[in-house]
Amino acid sequence: MGLKEEFVAEKSLAIVGVSRTRGFGNLALKELRAKGYEVFPVNAKAETVEGERCFKSLDELPKTVGGVITVVPPAQTEKVVEDCVRLGIKRVWMQQGSESPAAIKLCEEKGIPAVHGACVMMYAQPAGFHKFHAFVWKLLGKL
Repeated sequence: MGLKEEFVAEKSLAIVGVSRTRGFGNLALKELRAKGYEVFPVNAKAETVEGERCFKSLDELPKTVGGVITVVPPAQTEKVVEDCVRLGIKRVWMQQGSESPAAIKLCEEKGIPAVHGACVMMYAQPAGFHKFHAFVWKLLGKL
């Protein structure tokens, strides 16, 4: 099993950078929950997301999650990784556009498996529409 498959095998996740109303983080929150995942939204500036409590930081989560998905700007991802290290969170998925060389290096140094350069929704099962997206990427040699 590869890093991507190991990540999506975790059924308790946090998404850091979920916006209040729209965007990829919101889509991922809804889609992953529909697929049976327990997902915690994290946004330092939001009280609620999609009518539910939003956590200000990973420290506020009611339990340790199996993985964190980042949808924050690259400059913030390193801080998220530092929090994961401190809290004992074992996996990080840097959604496309949130990865940074410093965050990737920190994961490597701390022994945290990190996925970057790929869309988590292409791997979360069942894949649904993203199954087609994954098929196209495979044809193009990107998967």
